[in-house]
Amino acid sequence: MPRIAGIDLAENKRIDIALTAIYGIGRVNVMDILKEAQIEPAKRVKELNAEEVSRIQKIIENIPVEGVLRKKISQDIERLKAIKCYRGIRHIRNLPVRGQRTRSNARTKRGKRKTIGAIKKKDMARFENKEESNEG
Repeated sequence: MPRIAGIDLAENKRIDIALTAIYGIGRVNVMDILKEAQIEPAKRVKELNAEEVSRIQKIIENIPVEGVLRKKISQDIERLKAIKCYRGIRHIRNLPVRGQRTRSNARTKRGKRKTIGAIKKKDMARFENKEESNEG
């Protein structure tokens, strides 16, 4: 099982699909990487020889992937929070950053619904009866 950028690639998958398991490499990047390494996208991972794997590794070393990319993204978010720009404030408040509506949606970002200020009629009637009995 070849190991590239700290990730074990699946043996039976095509190389163009298997490389997308690496964080920071998508379908478009894969095509550029394979073209530069002169490897067919349809080739299976188990069919690669050591020289081809090393060519892919060399090319991927120049691209920020995995931990380096995650660290860069988190530093960018921290910078936005520190300068208190609009996007930073949205990150601080745990709201969508890219202009999505929040009145009806945004459940993924905001979490489970929390009901505020809603009291059932039965509970309200009980509450009113207790107030009347306390006054008299």
